[in-house]
Amino acid sequence: MEQAIRMCAEVYQFLRIILKQKGLSTAVGDEGGFAPDLSDSESVLEVILEAVKKAGYEPGKDISIAIDAAASELYDEERGVYVFPGEGKMKGEEVLRDSGEMIEYYEKLAEKFPIVSIEDGLEEDDWEGWKQMTKRLGDKIQLVGDDLFVTNIKRLACGIKLGAANAILIKLNQIGTLSEALDAVEMAQKAGYRTVISHRSGESEDSFIADLAVATGAGQIKTGAPCRSDRNAKYNQLLRIHEALGELAVYENPFKENEKNC
Repeated sequence: MEQAIRMCAEVYQFLRIILKQKGLSTAVGDEGGFAPDLSDSESVLEVILEAVKKAGYEPGKDISIAIDAAASELYDEERGVYVFPGEGKMKGEEVLRDSGEMIEYYEKLAEKFPIVSIEDGLEEDDWEGWKQMTKRLGDKIQLVGDDLFVTNIKRLACGIKLGAANAILIKLNQIGTLSEALDAVEMAQKAGYRTVISHRSGESEDSFIADLAVATGAGQIKTGAPCRSDRNAKYNQLLRIHEALGELAVYENPFKENEKNC
């Protein structure tokens, strides 16, 4: 646990240095992440891999990449396509992709970069698209439903029935009660879906989700960059839990079956 958090912190600091050297912004957002003005997704991933290497780690072995595509934000409902403004600006023409092209795009990215997880890869109501994406990528990559499921067991049950996604993001205050969140975790785990306990963009220093991640055996937590007290509070609590459990503590890589993963 300590080593994993240290590795992330080191990569984060090298990323800051690299962005500064490139004359890019190092201002941080709500979740502690950087938002430099880069032209496309590949440019972003290349800079991240550069930081991983600068920190002394091997991409795909020591550290892998998880993407939150937030595809619903790219989706143009009237035209039924996904709009990529950064790429469009670079190419001088509008860049549009339909669901099939989005899946092909992720396949190409996964071939080039050590990507182990994609969250919200398609629009939240594109059930057929999610089904196809899971068929094509689900045996190699974790496909997380956040906007797709909204921690709601009715939407999760629909996804399980259709074979859409293979993991769910659990946001405690998204569904409203701890009982409902636990119901979603239980349903997902029984169906063989992975569970990721998550923060929200607007956070406090309350560290309960760290306890929830351990208590449910989720195996994964999403709580932002190792920056800002509201994000670090969760990591510090995980360290305290790890110390308290001693030899009983289990820190296991959920992606170990994939040869590309750490």
